[in-house]
Amino acid sequence: MRGVRTSSSSSPVLAACLRLLFLLAVLLATAVSPGRATAVTPARAAAAPFKVLALYNGTWDAAHISFVKEANEWFPKQAAAGGFTYTASTDWNVLADSRVNAYQVVLFLDDLPQTAAQRSGFERYMRSGGAWMGFHVSAFTTDAAGWPWYHDQFLGSGDFTSNTWGPTSAVLRVEDRTHPATKNLPATFTSSVSEWYSWSNDLRQNPDIKVLASIDPSSFPLGTDPAQTWYSGYYPILWTNTRYRMLYANFGHNAMDYATNTTLSSTFASPTQNRFVLDGLKWLGGATDPQPPSGPISETSWYELRADGNGTCVDARGAATANGTAVQQYTCNGTAAQQYQFRSTDGGYVRIAARGNPQQAVDVTDRSTADGAALQLWSYGGGQNQQWRPVQQADGGYHFVARHSGKCLSAASTAADSVQLTQRACDGSPAQSFRLTERS
Repeated sequence: MRGVRTSSSSSPVLAACLRLLFLLAVLLATAVSPGRATAVTPARAAAAPFKVLALYNGTWDAAHISFVKEANEWFPKQAAAGGFTYTASTDWNVLADSRVNAYQVVLFLDDLPQTAAQRSGFERYMRSGGAWMGFHVSAFTTDAAGWPWYHDQFLGSGDFTSNTWGPTSAVLRVEDRTHPATKNLPATFTSSVSEWYSWSNDLRQNPDIKVLASIDPSSFPLGTDPAQTWYSGYYPILWTNTRYRMLYANFGHNAMDYATNTTLSSTFASPTQNRFVLDGLKWLGGATDPQPPSGPISETSWYELRADGNGTCVDARGAATANGTAVQQYTCNGTAAQQYQFRSTDGGYVRIAARGNPQQAVDVTDRSTADGAALQLWSYGGGQNQQWRPVQQADGGYHFVARHSGKCLSAASTAADSVQLTQRACDGSPAQSFRLTERS
């Protein structure tokens, strides 16, 4: 055979080189070959939940005690979907001995630090990059000079000067819709019932303070007692200090029948106000902005939704499209009754349109905020009970959070056909996790 000759002494060396080149080629092919690429985009790693510590007193004023009780029930129900853990405590000394450093966010529900050690510990925590949200009476004082850093610099409000009475809801005007806590709010909204405070300092004159929402003039007169009613003026309700990661909300006082110690209102009755609390909390905790997930959801495609927990599909009962048609779970069958489209509304929310009649949307019956409220199809009218936030999970599935209630779309624990779907407090369970499959 004609060709280049190699000596017998060099053959082993050449063979070794060829084997090495072959091995490198295999490794490169494995790394870059399209045939070995994963067909589905890898799921994003799940962010670790941020830790929230809520401090409270819980021993004075029945209206404040009522709010604390509500808060300590409401926040844990939001934790799974919100990406945080929630711990409530009456031990304010966690601020003094640095235990607070284990938490990314601190809430003051109905009080503020009282001892010098607690106060200096909280200031140190905030100056070191901690985050805080305070409610209502956490800013109350008639002696701002007793702790000037907190009342005059950090909060900027100074002394309490007056309040409305009795507790009422108010129309709030959102002054800054670019902040992460308010970007998903409308221009105005109706708050839950509260007692409202005014302050000795004009927050508009403080360059460090950004007022996020204030009393809209349409609220006047505000109050039911003529001697404690506001008839005009400027009253900030939500604000932040741009030098710190903080938010203050001047609500957290329920209406009460003091004679019978009966709660007459709920601080968490306003879904829009709740949106501020949850979006603000996520911003404080460093969580991702609540926006539609990246991934396979397209506004022009139709999808089957299969429940992780029981393997059934989201289905319009009887393939009907009339108002009130039950949205149920049913054995997956590929029909149009089990196909839905996700059409953006605003603020990261979508309406889930039915293929049989795209004007029909998945709707929480009677705008209920209760656990177990049934889902139905209803002609889309822009209601918050017809809007859902898709949240992509680390495993590639999705859960869907109702805009008006903060609760999750849920299948049943069994695989029985024809069980109507509901909303329930988000808990991260397989019953609230759904796989999306695109259908032609």
